[in-house]
Amino acid sequence: MVVVLKKRTTEEQIANLVGWLKAQGLDADISSGENTTIVGLVGDVSRVDTELLEALEIVESVKRVSEPFKAANRKFHPEDTVVELSDGTRIGGGHFAVFAGPSAVESEEQILQVAEAARANGARVLMGGAFKSRTSPYSFQGLGKEGLDLLLKAKKATGLPVMTELVDAADLDLYEDVDILQVGSRNMQNFSMLRELGHSGKPVLLKRGLANTVEEWLMSAEYILSEGNRNVILCERGIRSISESTRNSMDLSVVPVVHKLSHLPVVSDPCHAIGNAEFVPAMACAATAAGTDGLLLEVHPDPTKALCDGVQSIAVDHLSPLCEKIRKIREALK
Repeated sequence: MVVVLKKRTTEEQIANLVGWLKAQGLDADISSGENTTIVGLVGDVSRVDTELLEALEIVESVKRVSEPFKAANRKFHPEDTVVELSDGTRIGGGHFAVFAGPSAVESEEQILQVAEAARANGARVLMGGAFKSRTSPYSFQGLGKEGLDLLLKAKKATGLPVMTELVDAADLDLYEDVDILQVGSRNMQNFSMLRELGHSGKPVLLKRGLANTVEEWLMSAEYILSEGNRNVILCERGIRSISESTRNSMDLSVVPVVHKLSHLPVVSDPCHAIGNAEFVPAMACAATAAGTDGLLLEVHPDPTKALCDGVQSIAVDHLSPLCEKIRKIREALK
């Protein structure tokens, strides 16, 4: 349920309304725009006397929300959410960010070389896998704590905020100095993990599952939001389809669709979606033109020798021309 308040409603009146609603066992999410203040009600709204609510002097209108996701819903929060990192980097609401780094941290030399290239080409976030969730138990599983330490060393050397995947919620204490916690596609519906991340307070990048609908994806975001963490970034990384020409099918339509349904930023991962570095630049440019709030670009000094996902990784030397194309598209969109 959404309660739209009249324009000249005071802070004291809003506080009194929220107190009254919370006394009825409801959570109230306040969204203040330039001309309108909206109170989104989460909980068992069947106990609310709608006629009494509409009769209040400060209430303009009351609307019921049919979608199951509430806190992620743009009806609750008309203004775009902007996720701000510790260094001032902003994602969403017109702020665009390139996330760049290797699929897996392999060595100090590798991560530092990629980190320097990322910074030189305007990337705002350094990413890299320390713990890797792999389909095969025989594949490289990452360096673990050592990889995390190397990633943080690169953060210190370059000043770039870092993002890495949380594979197991039991390891959350190790991620104290990580700026963005990534939830991989396999964990999109790991609801106990999502609740833990809701308590963490850290920005969370939530990847769409391999075969999940947009509603299911937003409901997973709802788990994080409902626990009080508003810093959620959605990431489209391709979905399973009948196509055999690419690793997955990149659902570019999801960018404007999610922007209409939700206030959360949505970024795109063309590397996982396509699975072939040759086609990554084209899809990165297409996603940028579609209005994505950022791009995840896997970068490696020598993709042919990568221990993980080398076939979909961009060579360090190819990062600069791609970032230049992205900048030109961003300028054209303005």
